[in-house]
Amino acid sequence: MELLHHGATRGVTGSCHQLLADCGRSVLVDCGLFQGAETSSDGSAGAGRLDVGFALQGVQALVLTHVHIDHVGRVPQLVAAGFEGPILCSQASAELLPLVLEDAMEIGFAAERHLVAPLLARLRQRLQPLHYGRWHTLWDDARGQLMVRLQPAGHILGSAFVELDLREPGRTSQRIVFSGDLGATDTPLLPDPALPRGGADVLVLESTYGNRLHDDRRQRRQRLQAVIERALANRGTVLIPAFSIGRTQELLYELEDIVHTQRQQPAAPGLAWGDLAVVVDSPLAADFTRGYARLKAYWDDEARAQLAAGRHPLDFSQLQTVGPHDQHLQVVNHLARTGEPAIVIAASGMCAGGRIVNYLKALLPDARHDVLLCGYQAVGTPGRRLQEQAGRAPDPSARVDLDGQTVPIRAHVHLLGGYSAHADQAQLLAWVAGLPRPPRQLRLVHGDATAKAMLAGLLRQRYPGTEVLIPG
Repeated sequence: MELLHHGATRGVTGSCHQLLADCGRSVLVDCGLFQGAETSSDGSAGAGRLDVGFALQGVQALVLTHVHIDHVGRVPQLVAAGFEGPILCSQASAELLPLVLEDAMEIGFAAERHLVAPLLARLRQRLQPLHYGRWHTLWDDARGQLMVRLQPAGHILGSAFVELDLREPGRTSQRIVFSGDLGATDTPLLPDPALPRGGADVLVLESTYGNRLHDDRRQRRQRLQAVIERALANRGTVLIPAFSIGRTQELLYELEDIVHTQRQQPAAPGLAWGDLAVVVDSPLAADFTRGYARLKAYWDDEARAQLAAGRHPLDFSQLQTVGPHDQHLQVVNHLARTGEPAIVIAASGMCAGGRIVNYLKALLPDARHDVLLCGYQAVGTPGRRLQEQAGRAPDPSARVDLDGQTVPIRAHVHLLGGYSAHADQAQLLAWVAGLPRPPRQLRLVHGDATAKAMLAGLLRQRYPGTEVLIPG
């Protein structure tokens, strides 16, 4: 058995891992896009390239942990390059994946637009939804057996960690577990991640926050309210860059709760929370929010109880959705001209593309406005540059490059902890402790060098008999 890592070794993007069996067959776990300053080893696996950067010979199947673009963004390239196997994922991911890939292909395949429709059709034919907790056989013959099982990961709707059971003639069977992205505990809408009670001989573990602890998540709704009230004190717009999948829905859930409980209270001088517009400007986010609503059977108990009480956490009266591009430009221009108080949630979460860029170009130079960052900002992204200005008085010399344009940063930038969709250091260690016995080998991926090194040190202390590796 051999494990190859085709991404997420230099940072947190491009997740793609390959398990090769002695029989020459293999399976891929995720096939994500590289973002920001992170790239594949040969620079070939970018959004605008149709190759995937590795050979497909012997690849029997693709298993997806969840539908974030850094885990699925190269799937169209995989199919275009000739992959003909099944694409296995959870039932919720199977419904949401086409929305993500259609949006990504409109950008990544701009020069090959005629390929989009046939590729989407081929992708849908390959989708094979799996129930959580049930074993599925990938192959079983004289040369060996490989089975896969998905378990809830609590990261976004439909997310899973992957268990692979490999049995080969004359060898002891092995269980290889891929964490995918593990969710933090107490995430709105979603149950906490399941624990890997079945054990693991080899564990491939994400390490995004391997060197950090999240703020207390139980008070994060109050923190969100307090930050927005401070930001609105000058009656400007609060921009929240957020990924269309997961983060947007979490924010809406908590904003609805604020509005519900504080409706008559001031969000700003002369402006009640009940009168404040909450704008979602992302067609993909709107599609996903509707998808989340359809998939309410996967929500946690608290969210379902709110539905039963007649509340609509993802569809409340203050919520406004922006559709076509010309409507988007009208909203941007209106807010830039009037400075009208509003909360705008727009993709992308790292400000590296999407509609948030137009808002930032228009509003960053105006000190009336504020930017609220509540997620990870990868090195090389505009979001990381904005993060460097968080908590400081506006610096007249501060600039950020957006879509080829250098824009002054005069708006205030705020960081809001506790909103990561990833487990923190303590939660990662607790998840590993959920194994019935320590793994023989543990590989750390999906994190920057500092996060991986710190987490590796802690794991080596706790499990001296485990080989802890940092691939790449």
